[in-house]
Amino acid sequence: MVRLFARLALCAAFVPVALAAQTTPSAADLASGYGSSTTPATGVLPSSPSGARASGYPAPFSRMAIEGGVSTMGINLQTAVNLSAHLNLRGTGNFFNYTVNNISTHGFNVTGTLNLAAAGVSLDYFPFPSHGLRISPGLLFTDQNDVHATMIAAGGTSFTLNNVTYYSSQSNPVSGIASLNLHKQSPAPTLTLGWGNIIPRSGGHWSFPVEVGAAYMGQPKLAMSLVSGQVCANPQGTLGCQNVVGNADVNNNLQAQIAKDQKDLNPYRFYPIVSFGVGYSFGLHRHAGL
Repeated sequence: MVRLFARLALCAAFVPVALAAQTTPSAADLASGYGSSTTPATGVLPSSPSGARASGYPAPFSRMAIEGGVSTMGINLQTAVNLSAHLNLRGTGNFFNYTVNNISTHGFNVTGTLNLAAAGVSLDYFPFPSHGLRISPGLLFTDQNDVHATMIAAGGTSFTLNNVTYYSSQSNPVSGIASLNLHKQSPAPTLTLGWGNIIPRSGGHWSFPVEVGAAYMGQPKLAMSLVSGQVCANPQGTLGCQNVVGNADVNNNLQAQIAKDQKDLNPYRFYPIVSFGVGYSFGLHRHAGL
């Protein structure tokens, strides 16, 4: 995310070089009709502090914006620069962590942490510059969305693997770890539809953009292993107890269970994107000779 913001900042920093022929108008310029299509006697093209052109839209790279908000990918931070009347270049960063407890699955009590961290870039296309409708193709270059969990089968309780029931030892309960990788595709292409221009073409400062769409993450990848404990032949956990580590029967059923769960996850290749926020736009001042 930091790299993307740095690139946008560098891009904005070099704008004065590309537009060195333009300068902030003097009082004489204003008196002689600043803002018209006539070139002043000095040979320097007039420009307004907001970058307005004769067309009424800001000149390329003349305005920048920052936005904060929330989305299905976490806390959302964005920055953008205008490329033309129809286009903005936008960098996005998202992050969020959330821990859940007491989830029950297959007889295990699961505690897991959802980690969301992603950064990307989008090209916002506005078919009608004076209106907020936009279409935004993009890419997520940094994507660290995943889930990590610990599993415990309380002593004396049962759990199932591949439809086979096991009993967790009273004195040495079974425990394990699991992970779910949500970012198999990297970089991940995105496509969103939105309303609201973070850089209003009217020259205003505030905006309240919203967008919906999806990122193609690829098939999620599930991993699970049992790391300690014993399984027993009776509910009391006192007969025929065996270690789960190195137990071929338990491991074979565990792998079969993972394959079943993975099959259920395979269709979920797209991650939904829904976001809204508050943006503030400002002009990039240009000075001759820089």
